[in-house]
Amino acid sequence: MEKTISPSKSALQYGAIFGVIMILQLVISFSFNITPENKAYGVIINTLNYFILPIAFIFIGCNNYKNKLNSGFISFGESLKIGVTICVIAALIYAVFYIIFNMIFPEFAEDILNRVKEEIIKQGEGKPKEQTQMALSMTETMMKPYIVLPFTIAMYAFLGLIYSLIIGAVVKKERTF
Repeated sequence: MEKTISPSKSALQYGAIFGVIMILQLVISFSFNITPENKAYGVIINTLNYFILPIAFIFIGCNNYKNKLNSGFISFGESLKIGVTICVIAALIYAVFYIIFNMIFPEFAEDILNRVKEEIIKQGEGKPKEQTQMALSMTETMMKPYIVLPFTIAMYAFLGLIYSLIIGAVVKKERTF
């Protein structure tokens, strides 16, 4: 009987790397005072964090498990476990750091919130006042630590599931006995 290796061995490693990369992006944007008004930076960061990096790390994690840890085999279910775990670990690391970062530098969150409020007010010109107020209150609520943590984890778990379904279909190679 062969000893099976848990897919989490591969997932934890790549999830931690992914989380650290997202933390570095946050620290760089804070250090260089890159603001939400810089649309190009926002597009690049969002494309990286929600599309390119999750797909790359899930693919690398699945291939690492398949080729180095499991003798060239990976099931569809193992691919799903790896992908979702990678994204959840990365989101957990990032969200916890974000909360701690905002405790250390409260002006960071306040500054972002004020800039977003200005943008909402500017875009809300000509719209009903209630709609603008609702957008402002939703923005404030979404930046609270008790919302950031579960929302970030749930969002990345969903992204991990979607991308893992696709990647799992591509990389799977089941044992035939």
